[in-house]
Amino acid sequence: MQHAVGSPLPPPHQSGHGWTPAAHDPGAHHPGGHPGPAAHQGPVPHQGSAAHQGPVPHQGSAPHQGPAPHQGSAPHQGSAPVPPPPPAPGFAPPGPVPHTPHHVQAPQAPETTGHVPLPPGGPVGMPSAPPAASAPDASTTTIAVLLIGPAGAGKTSVAKYWADHRRVPTAHISLDDVREWVRSGFADPQSGWNDNSEAQYRLARRTCGFAARNFLANGISCILDDAVFPDRPVVGLGGWKRHVGPGLLPVVLLPGLEIVLERNAERAGNRRLTDEEVARIHGRMAGWYGSGLPIIDNSQLDVPQTAQVLDDVLARSIASPPNW
Repeated sequence: MQHAVGSPLPPPHQSGHGWTPAAHDPGAHHPGGHPGPAAHQGPVPHQGSAAHQGPVPHQGSAPHQGPAPHQGSAPHQGSAPVPPPPPAPGFAPPGPVPHTPHHVQAPQAPETTGHVPLPPGGPVGMPSAPPAASAPDASTTTIAVLLIGPAGAGKTSVAKYWADHRRVPTAHISLDDVREWVRSGFADPQSGWNDNSEAQYRLARRTCGFAARNFLANGISCILDDAVFPDRPVVGLGGWKRHVGPGLLPVVLLPGLEIVLERNAERAGNRRLTDEEVARIHGRMAGWYGSGLPIIDNSQLDVPQTAQVLDDVLARSIASPPNW
């Protein structure tokens, strides 16, 4: 709809009206942004149009739809386009945001995450070579050890010393101590081997295995000691392997008979056996030779020296576990 000639123009900043370049174009003589007597007849081509038309994105669009392109319009032949005046404070002109020309690149925002600037990217370096494999340290590894030997071999003394001087938490579990938890009705080893002593032995071994598994599950190593016979399946390695697990490391402590007899004589109570019994047990322990298990002859070694040799043997067993 056209405005009548001489009628006042709508205020440029009146609420509900946007700014139009035709209202401030000094070359325009007709209000409403249509120069010349020709009326607005709908969309016209952009090149060489006789009147200053608004943008015509669709057929039949109404006038006053924002700034029109100046190329080819008649009133601005040979003159530079007149920039629009700055809008009043607080006034935001409607319409689309002006398109940035293709030849002008917007500045790139720095790579940041929140308020922490990210370092610039760079080529990834080659990974360093892995360190050379070294022998395992038995003094810092969480392990379960079964120290085997006859009465008087020094199993309990060596096991306690070894557990006391490790650099990681280590427990000592003695099968003889667990057997003595039974106060009334205790099957004394001096009375010989019978059904009652075998039942209490099996119960004590199962209790030791349960304790060892719990210690290992909580990162605590353990060393167990027992007089395991190579020729007796009842008092053999199979039960320890079943109750503790296949990761148990057995080591045989086997000094000479004279040393065993001397140490047995220093014992008291039901831990002391007759010389005949000690000699018989020692002879049966000799069956461990040729079994593939590591054997330590501590006849000429004191307790600290034997514990050091035990660490060396365990380091080899960790690297190459014995078949048993």
